[in-house]
Amino acid sequence: MKNVYCSLFGHDYKVSKNVTYHVKEYKCKQCASEMTIDGNGDFIPLTPKHREINSVLNRVHNKRLEKSQSLIMSNL
Repeated sequence: MKNVYCSLFGHDYKVSKNVTYHVKEYKCKQCASEMTIDGNGDFIPLTPKHREINSVLNRVHNKRLEKSQSLIMSNL
């Protein structure tokens, strides 16, 4: 029944995870389908391959944030 709603009215995607400032993972509120943003900024289905890419991207992003924060704190 949930897929019928999405077929008629379209998906209602909400952000489920912020990977970086620009890359996010989305989940439909009605049918639980998951999407993400690719390198071109297009919506694509969240496959296991893209989930792993987002995980690595998130780790790299967080390490860079930590490094920049430590540099800022050491300059004070």
